[in-house]
Amino acid sequence: MPPAPVSPAAERLYARDRVVAGVEKLRFFPLALESGQGSWLVEAGGRRLLDLSATWTACGLGHGHPAVREALLRAASAPPGAGALSAVHEDAVALAEDLLDLTPGSGDRRVYFGHAGSDANDVAIRSAVHATGRPTVLAFEHSYHGGIGIAMKASGVHVDAGSVARDQHVRFTPYPDPYRAPERYEDVLAQLEEALAGGDVACLLVEPILSDGGLVVPPDGFLAEVAARCSAAGTLLVCDEVKVGLGRPGTWHAFEHDGITPDIVTFGKSLGAGVPISAAVGPAGVLDEPAASALLTQAGNPYSTAVARAVLATMKAEGLVERAADAGDRLREGLRQATEHLDVVGDVRGRGLAVGVDLVTDRGNRDRAPDLAARAVYRVWELGGVVFYVGGNVLEVTPPLVITDAEVDRAVELLAQGIQEAADGKVSDAQIAPYAGW
Repeated sequence: MPPAPVSPAAERLYARDRVVAGVEKLRFFPLALESGQGSWLVEAGGRRLLDLSATWTACGLGHGHPAVREALLRAASAPPGAGALSAVHEDAVALAEDLLDLTPGSGDRRVYFGHAGSDANDVAIRSAVHATGRPTVLAFEHSYHGGIGIAMKASGVHVDAGSVARDQHVRFTPYPDPYRAPERYEDVLAQLEEALAGGDVACLLVEPILSDGGLVVPPDGFLAEVAARCSAAGTLLVCDEVKVGLGRPGTWHAFEHDGITPDIVTFGKSLGAGVPISAAVGPAGVLDEPAASALLTQAGNPYSTAVARAVLATMKAEGLVERAADAGDRLREGLRQATEHLDVVGDVRGRGLAVGVDLVTDRGNRDRAPDLAARAVYRVWELGGVVFYVGGNVLEVTPPLVITDAEVDRAVELLAQGIQEAADGKVSDAQIAPYAGW
């Protein structure tokens, strides 16, 4: 079917958005929304769009889930203050207990609460540096760990883009790429070992799936290799589960794939189902000191903690971890079959409902096609879907965990048609010019 026209109401709303600061905008097409339900978003004016991003995975339960609504209403009816900075309340303590039960680990452990994955990672880094007395932070090239503080400086995506200056105490090491450079795997491990060898690295941050760097799924056993080298070097391993963890990979935690137990695990995005909250789970000796060094007035607030508890309970009750595994298999297989004839689709990869579609100039040379990616996500939006790209040329498909089989099949149709028509020239330079994306 031809793309539906954008309504005047959506155009007006998007035009008014100029008053919002540009430093916080990452735009791929003129998306102007008024509501959402389940796996669907509604633009101003009423056009329905299948949500294949879940707001960068933040809306894991989809939109308007009854459990989220009920938790918010309960918390708002008689809230015990606005945070856990100088008081305790039931939902904050109970959520910490829930996360300790959910997250593998041993010994005396603590839970830090923040507003976003960025501050959870930032606090994990600063706490690790203080606890170990070591000055250096190690992260992977093209990684993303946050948009503030040291977490931003340890994000290869930001450093690559020039959004933040390099820090003398932050180093980067290569992440393995089974699609483009499988032969370099042993070299990647050797460089990692060399980076840890000096004995000055407080912590290593790792994404079990390199998300914003291109939805790169590492070889089986990679995290086990990382964990072993960190242990030998006395370096704390911080596993960033903010974007691709918490059920999305078809397991509760993405690091489960390699059977490891990180020293610190960070959460965010889908933990709050659209409400700001993050968490870090780690040893008491790391997260307790120095006291009062990570103060956020509204961290652990009753609204966010009530919702997060409801999210965890709902995921268990509705079997959404298992659902992510099954729906992800259906989505990847559908995409492979639907794009088999398209020479511009080099690879379809992922785990669970974290799926990447790697767009190339042709399969033979595997050269990245960022221009095609920009056109493809724009065309998908015109056709009635929301998907973004990462790593310059990879469509990141991360729909809500509640997506139905029928919606998965519709997603396959939208993506295949969008890629095909973008490759056929149905999106002009003028259309994508205002949207810089990454």
